[in-house]
Amino acid sequence: MSIGNSPEDERPFEDDREAARISVGRALKQARIEAGLTVDDVTNATRVRIAIVHAIEADDFAPCGGDVYARGHIRTLAKAVHLDPAPLLAQYDADHGGRPAPTPAAPLFEAERIRPERRGPNWTAAMVAAIVAVVGFVGFTAFKGGDDGGTSNQVAEGSTPTASKSASPTPKSSKSDTPKSDPSDSAIAAAPQDKVTVQVSATDGRSWISAKDHNGRLLFDGLLKQGDSKTFQDNEKINLVLGDAGAIQLYVNGKKIEDDFQPGAVERLTYTKGDPQVG
Repeated sequence: MSIGNSPEDERPFEDDREAARISVGRALKQARIEAGLTVDDVTNATRVRIAIVHAIEADDFAPCGGDVYARGHIRTLAKAVHLDPAPLLAQYDADHGGRPAPTPAAPLFEAERIRPERRGPNWTAAMVAAIVAVVGFVGFTAFKGGDDGGTSNQVAEGSTPTASKSASPTPKSSKSDTPKSDPSDSAIAAAPQDKVTVQVSATDGRSWISAKDHNGRLLFDGLLKQGDSKTFQDNEKINLVLGDAGAIQLYVNGKKIEDDFQPGAVERLTYTKGDPQVG
């Protein structure tokens, strides 16, 4: 009769280790409680909505809108409750099939690699078009020169030069009708000086955004599809949260913001009156 432990005797110890493993949501909740913070405190500090904080602490990541946003919220909440986000992210990846591929960034980088290869044919086509335009212009000038000769003959014979004079202002009027402003110029002209105006456009993909005024009143909370835009205005400041900042183009007080936001990055921004600058 053996007095050693059988494999069946060792299994409960493995089960105990598995049972002792704390989930991501439970770890965040315990750390928040130990830090003496409420869910409202965490929401005010991180701009993550109360409903999403409750869902994450219950290990329900569906309201986050995807693995990229879920990982961003976990990182943000972990820092707010003084936890190292790296182990929590590793545990989340292990529980959800590994770290997600950076799907928003891949098409962008692929497009940047392809564009230089396509510029050669495009420049060639542009040069051909320019040559054709020059040849056409020379031919048109020669043709107009012949017409001018006929006109001068008519004047010498006693016809009035009214037609030739009336024809000359035509190209001038066409030049004056040519629009010289683009949408950004009109946005600058339309932005009031005594208010802060923020335009958010999803130019490179879709992104969840949230906007609040200086009183904390929610102006918008939802998903912008690619090509959509929203404009917010307040007397003092606008607070923004961008779920995928790399997909967003901002105009603040009519001026384009040139910040290099990374695809998939969550950004929290505040803009005030005057020159565009993060508050």
